[in-house]
Amino acid sequence: MSGFFGAGYGVMFTMLDDFRDKYGISASALGLIVAVGFFSSFFAQVFIAPRADRGHARQLVYLGMLFNVAGLVGMAFGHNAVLLMLARIVMGIGAGMAGPAIRRIVILADPDHLGQNIGRMLAADVAGFAAGPAISAVLTKPFGIPAPFLVLAVASIACLPVIARIHVDETEAADRPTTRFAFDLLRSRPYVGAISLGAAVFLMVGTFDSLWVLVLSDLNTSDLIANLGITLFAVPLAVLGPFGGRLAQRLGPFRVGSVGLLVGAAMMFSYGHLPSGIAMFCVAMFHAVNDGLTVSASGVAVGLVAPADRQAGAQGLMGGVQTLAGGLAAIVASSLYQSAGRATAYTTCAVAMAVLVALGLACAGRNWAAKSADETVDTPSSTPVPG
Repeated sequence: MSGFFGAGYGVMFTMLDDFRDKYGISASALGLIVAVGFFSSFFAQVFIAPRADRGHARQLVYLGMLFNVAGLVGMAFGHNAVLLMLARIVMGIGAGMAGPAIRRIVILADPDHLGQNIGRMLAADVAGFAAGPAISAVLTKPFGIPAPFLVLAVASIACLPVIARIHVDETEAADRPTTRFAFDLLRSRPYVGAISLGAAVFLMVGTFDSLWVLVLSDLNTSDLIANLGITLFAVPLAVLGPFGGRLAQRLGPFRVGSVGLLVGAAMMFSYGHLPSGIAMFCVAMFHAVNDGLTVSASGVAVGLVAPADRQAGAQGLMGGVQTLAGGLAAIVASSLYQSAGRATAYTTCAVAMAVLVALGLACAGRNWAAKSADETVDTPSSTPVPG
């Protein structure tokens, strides 16, 4: 099911230049369309997703999928920036509801293999995202822009009967957290450190996603190379995700995540200075391997430092911060690209990523080398916070 959320985003991402060319939507407006989905997902992950810890995990999974379907239909028939923004908002709410609930189910089902299972979640998300360009390539030319969105909407609805048969261990009423939201977890410095690493990941994602197709198009690179780059970038993430999660759990998620993000920042910097789209494509293949081995580390870190009965809220708050970072990055990157050029846009992202990595390690403190929940410190319990 997570794959369908990723596929919808992958289709939308690869069709940004189609929206620009056919509907006359500017680069800055396209960046805003990408961004508003991040912002609505932020709202849902922070304010709705914690209900999954209070006995409503399955309900949020259902609602999230239905919202995603509605957003896909809106993307199919939206012919201007306003309608496309509204559709992205609905899609973002759907993903924000369902994502943390799914992560909670996966984490609590097998906590001894937390890293591997978080990596598998990444693989599922990325596999869906990687299918997006292929779906677009096959359906858009013969059937038009609406076709890939409508096919995904139908496929998502067909998935619901299968989801209905999945067993979900809901939290017993007596054990449900009394806090409605997860903001009290921010009192834990290790948790803040994990969030900082996660935010750096999405600064990279928001910048990469909002600029890739536009930059390669402006560098006179063929659509085949642009779409192939997206698909091939996703392959190492899907294949290496489980291994990367195990690596984070074995060596410590703060260690693995910080090294991977610094390498990623160097790659982002290079995109601003490489001479051609082909050169960017080649660097992106190395970038993809690095990300496949390391980007699941922030999710593993949250799984280690957050209490078991607060996992949906903890993952949701981190996801909210990530999507907010991604949304801001999409707006800033597209605006900088339009006004100041490619080098400024990518360099700004690289510097911001390095700053967040430094902040994450500073907050992690002694936990920078932690490999299990038993090694972490300063982790808040689910005890109600006065006020």
